[in-house]
Amino acid sequence: MEVTTEPKTQIDEASHRNLSFSTPIAGNPSSDKLPFFRHRSRQIKRDTWLVSVFVLLQIVVFAVTMGVNDCSGNSNGHCAAKLLGRFSFQPLSENPMLGPSASTFEHMGGLYWNALVEKHEIWRVLTSPWLHSGLFHLLINLGSLIFVGIFMEQRYGPLRIAVIYFLSGLVGSLFAVLFVRNIPSICSGAAFFGLIGAMLSALARNWNLYTSKVSALVIILTISTVNFLIGFLPYIDNFANIGGFISGFLLGLVLLFTPQLRQDPPPHKGKLFEDDMRSSTRLKEMFDRPVLRIVCLVLFCGIFAGVLVAACWGVNLNRYCNWCRYVDCVPTRKWSCSDMTTSCEAMVSDAQLTLTCMANGKFRIFPYTNISQARTQDLCTLVCT
Repeated sequence: MEVTTEPKTQIDEASHRNLSFSTPIAGNPSSDKLPFFRHRSRQIKRDTWLVSVFVLLQIVVFAVTMGVNDCSGNSNGHCAAKLLGRFSFQPLSENPMLGPSASTFEHMGGLYWNALVEKHEIWRVLTSPWLHSGLFHLLINLGSLIFVGIFMEQRYGPLRIAVIYFLSGLVGSLFAVLFVRNIPSICSGAAFFGLIGAMLSALARNWNLYTSKVSALVIILTISTVNFLIGFLPYIDNFANIGGFISGFLLGLVLLFTPQLRQDPPPHKGKLFEDDMRSSTRLKEMFDRPVLRIVCLVLFCGIFAGVLVAACWGVNLNRYCNWCRYVDCVPTRKWSCSDMTTSCEAMVSDAQLTLTCMANGKFRIFPYTNISQARTQDLCTLVCT
C-alpha cells in the first residue's frame, strides 16, 4: 500500500535562512507560531559583525574624546578618577555621567546652536550621533545596542540593519537641531532608538505570527523607557531619540518583510524545487503589502526632507514651544534647562581665579589660573547655573 507524504511547512525569514517547525496540528492555529524572542538554540545562526563594528567604533570615539578632553592638563588635576591621567573624567558636579567637558563636546562635533546657525557647521549632524556624554551613558547605550542589534542583525541581516541605523541616526540628529540650545548636545541614542522602532514595527506588522507578544512588547518598552529617561540628564538629546524612533519605525515597515510560509522540497525534486520556492519567496517579499510600504517610504522621505530644510534654514522651534525644553531636560539644583548666554567677570589674584556670573551675581574661586578660554567658559557656565 502506497503512503503519500505531505510536505512539511517551514517559516522562511526575510534573511532566507531555514527554520524547521513541525507540521501544524489541525484546528490549532497557534501550533505554527513562534516566539518573538526565541531561545538561542532556535535562532538563526549568522555572524553579527556589523554590531561588533558599531560597538568598537563607539568605544574608540569615546576614548579619543577623553584623550582630547585631557582633564588632568586642562583642569589642573581637578578630575574624577585621577589615576587615569589624561583620560580622567570631569568632576561629577560638572558632568554626572563621568565624561568630558562641554567645550570638548563642542570641539568634537556636538550640536550647538551658535555653531550650527552662526558658523553653519551642519556637518555636526554627522558627528554628534557617535558621541557619548560619559562612561555611564556609553555602557548603557552599548549594552542596549548589543542586545537589540544582535537580535535584529541575526534575523534581518547586516545590510538592512545598517541602513536603518545610519538613517535613523541622521534624521534624529537633524530633528534635534530644531530644538538645540546654546548647550552642547549629543545624539548617540538616535540610531539605537531607530533599531528599537524597527523592532517594534516588525512585532506589530507580524503580530499574529508570534507567541509571547505581550512579554516581547514589555521588553521593548522597558529598554526604550530606560534609555529615554537617561535623555533628561545633561548633554543627552531626547529629541534625537524621538526622531530616531519615528524614522526606525517607518523604515522597519519598509525594509523588514513579513516572514513567508513555504514547503520543503519533496525527495524526488530536490534542488530544482528549492530554487523555484526561493525565487517565489523573493517575489512575495517584493510585493508584500506594497501600499503600506510605499506610504511609509513617502512619510519617511517627507520627514527627512522637512527636517533637513528646516535645519539648513536655522529654524528654532523653542521660540514657539516654551515647554519643549522639558522633554529634553529636568531642572535641578545642579543644572538649569534655561537657554541663557553666560558671561562672567574674571579676577586673578594669588594664583586663584575668581569668576562672577554677570547674570545672577554668583561667584566661585578656583585654585588655578593657567587655563584656556574654552575651559574658562565651561567654569563660567558651571557658576551661572
